[in-house]
Amino acid sequence: MSGSRPSPTAIVAVAGILLGSAGVGFLAHRLMAPAPTLHIAPAAPHAPAAAAASSEASSPAARLTPERLPDFTLPDLGGKPHRLSDFGGRPLIVNFWATWCEPCRREMPLLQELRRENQQNKLEIVGIAIDNADSVQEFVHKLGVDYPILVGEKGGLEAVSAFGMDTVLPFSVFADTEGRIIAVKIGELHRDEAGFILARLSDLGAGRIGLAAAREEIKEEIRRLSALRPQGSSPN
Repeated sequence: MSGSRPSPTAIVAVAGILLGSAGVGFLAHRLMAPAPTLHIAPAAPHAPAAAAASSEASSPAARLTPERLPDFTLPDLGGKPHRLSDFGGRPLIVNFWATWCEPCRREMPLLQELRRENQQNKLEIVGIAIDNADSVQEFVHKLGVDYPILVGEKGGLEAVSAFGMDTVLPFSVFADTEGRIIAVKIGELHRDEAGFILARLSDLGAGRIGLAAAREEIKEEIRRLSALRPQGSSPN
Protein backbone atom coordinates (compact mmCIF):
# COMPACT_ATOMS: atom_id res chain seq x y z
CA MET A 1 0.00 0.00 0.00
CA SER A 2 2.86 2.37 0.79
CA GLY A 3 3.84 4.49 -2.19
CA SER A 4 0.92 3.33 -4.37
CA ARG A 5 -2.39 5.01 -5.01
CA PRO A 6 -5.42 2.94 -3.93
CA SER A 7 -7.66 1.75 -6.75
CA PRO A 8 -11.05 3.52 -6.97
CA THR A 9 -12.68 0.09 -7.04
CA ALA A 10 -11.06 -0.92 -3.75
CA ILE A 11 -11.89 2.07 -1.55
CA VAL A 12 -14.58 4.59 -0.71
CA ALA A 13 -13.75 8.10 0.44
CA VAL A 14 -14.69 8.51 4.08
CA ALA A 15 -18.05 10.19 4.67
CA GLY A 16 -17.95 13.06 7.19
CA ILE A 17 -20.38 14.93 9.41
CA LEU A 18 -19.10 18.28 10.73
CA LEU A 19 -19.60 18.59 14.47
CA GLY A 20 -17.77 21.81 15.41
CA SER A 21 -14.12 22.31 16.32
CA ALA A 22 -14.11 23.46 19.95
CA GLY A 23 -11.85 21.59 22.32
CA VAL A 24 -10.25 19.12 19.88
CA GLY A 25 -6.60 18.43 20.73
CA PHE A 26 -3.88 18.12 18.13
CA LEU A 27 -0.48 16.51 17.96
CA ALA A 28 2.62 18.21 16.59
CA HIS A 29 1.61 21.49 18.26
CA ARG A 30 -1.11 22.25 15.72
CA LEU A 31 -3.01 25.36 16.74
CA MET A 32 -6.08 25.23 14.50
CA ALA A 33 -8.38 22.20 14.66
CA PRO A 34 -10.62 21.06 11.80
CA ALA A 35 -14.20 20.30 12.71
CA PRO A 36 -14.65 16.97 14.51
CA THR A 37 -16.10 14.45 12.10
CA LEU A 38 -17.84 11.11 12.17
CA HIS A 39 -16.12 8.88 9.64
CA ILE A 40 -17.88 5.84 8.26
CA ALA A 41 -15.53 3.08 7.20
CA PRO A 42 -15.37 2.36 3.47
CA ALA A 43 -18.00 0.03 2.12
CA ALA A 44 -17.30 -3.24 0.33
CA PRO A 45 -14.31 -3.20 -2.05
CA HIS A 46 -16.53 -3.20 -5.15
CA ALA A 47 -18.39 -0.03 -4.15
CA PRO A 48 -17.77 3.08 -6.30
CA ALA A 49 -15.45 5.72 -4.90
CA ALA A 50 -16.96 8.96 -3.65
CA ALA A 51 -16.14 12.20 -5.43
CA ALA A 52 -12.67 13.44 -4.56
CA ALA A 53 -13.91 17.02 -4.41
CA SER A 54 -15.88 16.57 -1.16
CA SER A 55 -15.20 19.20 1.51
CA GLU A 56 -13.90 16.55 3.93
CA ALA A 57 -11.40 15.18 1.43
CA SER A 58 -9.12 18.18 1.90
CA SER A 59 -9.30 18.11 5.69
CA PRO A 60 -6.29 16.65 7.57
CA ALA A 61 -8.68 14.35 9.44
CA ALA A 62 -10.63 13.15 6.41
CA ARG A 63 -8.56 10.35 4.95
CA LEU A 64 -9.49 6.80 4.06
CA THR A 65 -10.45 4.50 6.89
CA PRO A 66 -9.63 0.79 6.50
CA GLU A 67 -12.49 -1.68 6.23
CA ARG A 68 -11.17 -3.68 9.21
CA LEU A 69 -9.09 -2.99 12.28
CA PRO A 70 -5.40 -2.82 11.41
CA ASP A 71 -3.02 -4.82 13.59
CA PHE A 72 0.00 -3.41 15.37
CA THR A 73 1.85 -3.91 18.65
CA LEU A 74 2.21 -1.41 21.50
CA PRO A 75 3.23 -1.85 25.15
CA ASP A 76 0.89 -1.58 28.10
CA LEU A 77 1.72 0.47 31.19
CA GLY A 78 3.89 -2.35 32.48
CA GLY A 79 5.87 -2.51 29.27
CA LYS A 80 4.32 -5.76 28.06
CA PRO A 81 3.64 -5.72 24.30
CA HIS A 82 0.10 -6.35 23.04
CA ARG A 83 -1.26 -6.70 19.52
CA LEU A 84 -4.51 -4.94 18.83
CA SER A 85 -5.82 -8.27 17.55
CA ASP A 86 -5.44 -9.63 21.10
CA PHE A 87 -8.65 -7.77 21.91
CA GLY A 88 -10.63 -9.10 18.95
CA GLY A 89 -13.72 -11.30 18.92
CA ARG A 90 -15.86 -8.77 20.78
CA PRO A 91 -17.34 -5.32 20.16
CA LEU A 92 -14.50 -2.84 20.52
CA ILE A 93 -13.89 0.85 20.97
CA VAL A 94 -10.31 1.92 20.29
CA ASN A 95 -9.83 5.38 21.76
CA PHE A 96 -6.81 7.52 20.86
CA TRP A 97 -5.98 10.14 23.48
CA ALA A 98 -3.28 12.05 25.37
CA THR A 99 -2.98 13.41 28.90
CA TRP A 100 -2.59 16.98 27.63
CA CYS A 101 -5.76 16.79 25.51
CA GLU A 102 -8.72 18.33 27.36
CA PRO A 103 -11.57 16.66 25.40
CA CYS A 104 -9.69 13.34 25.76
CA ARG A 105 -9.73 13.72 29.54
CA ARG A 106 -13.39 14.72 29.57
CA GLU A 107 -14.58 11.66 27.66
CA MET A 108 -12.66 9.03 29.67
CA PRO A 109 -15.24 8.72 32.48
CA LEU A 110 -17.88 8.09 29.79
CA LEU A 111 -15.73 5.36 28.25
CA GLN A 112 -15.46 3.66 31.63
CA GLU A 113 -19.22 3.87 32.11
CA LEU A 114 -19.86 2.42 28.65
CA ARG A 115 -17.60 -0.54 29.40
CA ARG A 116 -19.37 -1.29 32.68
CA GLU A 117 -22.85 -0.84 31.20
CA ASN A 118 -22.11 -3.16 28.28
CA GLN A 119 -20.45 -6.02 30.12
CA GLN A 120 -23.17 -8.40 28.97
CA ASN A 121 -22.17 -7.64 25.37
CA LYS A 122 -18.47 -8.10 26.22
CA LEU A 123 -17.68 -4.60 24.99
CA GLU A 124 -14.01 -3.76 25.41
CA ILE A 125 -12.40 -0.34 25.41
CA VAL A 126 -8.73 -0.04 24.45
CA GLY A 127 -7.11 3.32 25.09
CA ILE A 128 -4.06 4.21 23.02
CA ALA A 129 -2.16 7.08 24.59
CA ILE A 130 -0.08 9.19 22.23
CA ASP A 131 2.05 10.39 25.10
CA ASN A 132 5.01 9.49 27.29
CA ALA A 133 4.66 6.51 29.60
CA ASP A 134 5.29 8.38 32.87
CA SER A 135 2.56 10.95 32.23
CA VAL A 136 0.13 8.24 31.17
CA GLN A 137 0.86 6.11 34.23
CA GLU A 138 0.29 9.02 36.58
CA PHE A 139 -2.93 10.13 34.91
CA VAL A 140 -4.45 6.65 34.63
CA HIS A 141 -3.70 5.95 38.29
CA LYS A 142 -5.22 9.29 39.36
CA LEU A 143 -8.40 8.79 37.34
CA GLY A 144 -8.73 5.08 38.15
CA VAL A 145 -9.06 3.99 34.52
CA ASP A 146 -10.09 0.32 34.49
CA TYR A 147 -9.84 -0.54 30.78
CA PRO A 148 -6.66 -1.58 28.93
CA ILE A 149 -4.25 1.22 28.07
CA LEU A 150 -1.50 0.90 25.47
CA VAL A 151 1.22 3.53 25.22
CA GLY A 152 2.16 4.96 21.84
CA GLU A 153 5.21 6.87 23.00
CA LYS A 154 7.25 5.40 20.13
CA GLY A 155 4.79 3.67 17.81
CA GLY A 156 1.75 5.85 18.39
CA LEU A 157 1.91 7.89 15.21
CA GLU A 158 2.26 4.71 13.16
CA ALA A 159 -0.85 3.37 14.90
CA VAL A 160 -2.74 6.58 14.08
CA SER A 161 -1.66 6.31 10.45
CA ALA A 162 -2.76 2.66 10.30
CA PHE A 163 -6.34 3.87 10.82
CA GLY A 164 -6.00 6.31 7.93
CA MET A 165 -6.01 9.20 10.36
CA ASP A 166 -4.04 12.40 10.68
CA THR A 167 -2.80 14.02 13.88
CA VAL A 168 -6.09 14.86 15.58
CA LEU A 169 -7.14 13.80 19.08
CA PRO A 170 -9.29 12.39 20.44
CA PHE A 171 -10.80 9.89 18.07
CA SER A 172 -12.68 6.67 18.78
CA VAL A 173 -12.97 3.68 16.46
CA PHE A 174 -16.00 1.37 16.79
CA ALA A 175 -15.61 -2.19 15.49
CA ASP A 176 -17.81 -5.29 15.58
CA THR A 177 -16.93 -8.81 16.71
CA GLU A 178 -15.44 -9.55 13.29
CA GLY A 179 -13.11 -6.57 13.44
CA ARG A 180 -15.05 -4.56 10.85
CA ILE A 181 -14.88 -0.82 11.46
CA ILE A 182 -18.38 0.59 11.79
CA ALA A 183 -17.55 4.21 12.56
CA VAL A 184 -14.74 6.53 13.55
CA LYS A 185 -15.77 9.48 15.70
CA ILE A 186 -13.29 12.36 15.65
CA GLY A 187 -13.56 14.74 18.56
CA GLU A 188 -15.05 14.28 22.01
CA LEU A 189 -17.46 11.35 22.21
CA HIS A 190 -20.88 12.11 23.66
CA ARG A 191 -23.18 9.64 25.36
CA ASP A 192 -26.01 9.95 22.84
CA GLU A 193 -23.60 9.31 19.97
CA ALA A 194 -21.98 6.34 21.70
CA GLY A 195 -25.34 4.88 22.65
CA PHE A 196 -26.63 4.96 19.10
CA ILE A 197 -23.46 3.48 17.60
CA LEU A 198 -23.36 0.69 20.19
CA ALA A 199 -27.04 -0.08 19.55
CA ARG A 200 -26.30 -0.50 15.85
CA LEU A 201 -23.36 -2.72 16.73
CA SER A 202 -25.70 -4.88 18.79
CA ASP A 203 -28.25 -5.01 15.95
CA LEU A 204 -25.49 -5.96 13.53
CA GLY A 205 -24.28 -8.76 15.77
CA ALA A 206 -27.81 -10.12 16.14
CA GLY A 207 -28.44 -10.03 12.40
CA ARG A 208 -31.17 -7.41 12.68
CA ILE A 209 -29.36 -5.02 10.35
CA GLY A 210 -26.74 -5.22 7.62
CA LEU A 211 -23.32 -3.58 7.70
CA ALA A 212 -24.05 -0.93 5.07
CA ALA A 213 -27.38 -0.03 6.71
CA ALA A 214 -25.75 0.24 10.14
CA ARG A 215 -23.12 2.63 8.82
CA GLU A 216 -25.71 4.74 7.02
CA GLU A 217 -27.98 4.97 10.06
CA ILE A 218 -25.04 6.03 12.20
CA LYS A 219 -24.08 8.72 9.72
CA GLU A 220 -27.60 10.12 9.64
CA GLU A 221 -28.11 10.01 13.41
CA ILE A 222 -24.81 11.71 14.15
CA ARG A 223 -25.77 14.42 11.68
CA ARG A 224 -29.07 14.88 13.51
CA LEU A 225 -27.45 14.96 16.95
CA SER A 226 -24.83 17.39 15.73
CA ALA A 227 -27.50 19.80 14.55
CA LEU A 228 -29.18 19.68 17.97
CA ARG A 229 -26.00 20.14 20.02
CA PRO A 230 -24.94 23.73 20.76
CA GLN A 231 -21.59 24.41 19.15
CA GLY A 232 -18.76 24.02 21.63
CA SER A 233 -20.85 22.03 24.11
CA SER A 234 -19.12 19.26 26.00
CA PRO A 235 -21.64 17.53 28.32
CA ASN A 236 -22.01 13.79 27.80
